[in-house]
Amino acid sequence: MSNQRQQKPTLTGQRFKTRKRDEKERFDPTQFQETIVQGLNQSGTDLEAVAKFLDASGAKLDYRRYAETLFDILVAGGMLAPGGTLSDEMTCTEFCLFKAQEDVETMQAYAQVFNKLIRRYKYLEKGFEEEIKKLLLFLKGFTESERNKLAMLTGILLANGNISASILGSLFNENLVKEGVSAAFAVKLFKSWLSEKDINSVAGSLRKVGMDSRLLELFPANKRSCEYFCKYFTDAGLKELSDFGKNQQSIGARKELQKELHEQMLRGEPLKDIIAYTREELKKNNISEKTMIGMIWGSVMSTVEWNKKEELVTEQAIKHLKQYSPLLKAFTSQGLSEVTLLLKIQEYCYDNIHFMKAFQKIVVLLYKANVLSEGAILKWYNDAHLAKGKSVFLEQMKQFVEWLKNAEEESESEEEEAD
Repeated sequence: MSNQRQQKPTLTGQRFKTRKRDEKERFDPTQFQETIVQGLNQSGTDLEAVAKFLDASGAKLDYRRYAETLFDILVAGGMLAPGGTLSDEMTCTEFCLFKAQEDVETMQAYAQVFNKLIRRYKYLEKGFEEEIKKLLLFLKGFTESERNKLAMLTGILLANGNISASILGSLFNENLVKEGVSAAFAVKLFKSWLSEKDINSVAGSLRKVGMDSRLLELFPANKRSCEYFCKYFTDAGLKELSDFGKNQQSIGARKELQKELHEQMLRGEPLKDIIAYTREELKKNNISEKTMIGMIWGSVMSTVEWNKKEELVTEQAIKHLKQYSPLLKAFTSQGLSEVTLLLKIQEYCYDNIHFMKAFQKIVVLLYKANVLSEGAILKWYNDAHLAKGKSVFLEQMKQFVEWLKNAEEESESEEEEAD
């Protein structure tokens, strides 16, 4: 037996290099920042030249990776540290939004720079919106002049559709709200936005992202009222926004009222209590009787699971409406309210096909219950009806309207004879 040690087998083979694309590139914005700063310094205040430089640089530089750095430089002149202060470690430029002239024309020119950049490099769109949200959170770290420029730019970008109104969510930050920074910034922003678009366009953008009902959050909890909101923006010269806020408050109050009415009916609360509650809310929220009767009709009709058979649903509707006729009567003291109710009935019967043949019977029931007067019915029949199902409903009502007219003529002739 050999005393010689047996040699261990050795592994041999080629050692593969890691492919370049598999190597994780280290995040190092230094070189990127220096290149952008140098380009901006060369372009100076010529924003056309800035736009061309940014367009060309996108082919050579990694905009996707360093989007935040890019936007920080364009806005503040260098990379921003948390809180909004400029990072000392890197080279900065004087040619940026915060160092520009504080006027509308310059801000519009800057908006065009961002617009061209994002249209050219679509992948920057999301990053740009995130940047604006971040900048709004950093407002306390900026000077008043810097805030003003940012507010003007943001208003123009919102008007142009470059960013979504969801960015306003950053302004609801507790610290910004508490110190009044959010409300002051919002004044400048909305002035800028409304100088480009009308209030309907602004309202549409706010509604699209659910911001229309959140504007009161610009103020601390102890000042979060419609009255304070309206006064604040009216005093700041934004009456349009103030009126919009008032209208939103009214819509919100109406939605809450309709929900409460619906729940009271489902609970089967006495009609006298429902009437008392509704009268109180009508007065408190300054709601017209005409608006109120439409809401009551909607609530009354939404509390029932309606039969799908046409011949049975009419009987069911008559029984249900007979029960609620005192409630309808309490809010049809004016001719206009009666016509509004008739239009709501017409619309409902048209939109719910099983009710098409029930229209005349519902109207006759409410006439007999003194909810609808002959004057309102004749007004509706002659010229106040809707186009929806017009021929069907007018035909249904023809005989009853003839009867009403004859009854009216007989009544008039009797009065003349008495005289």
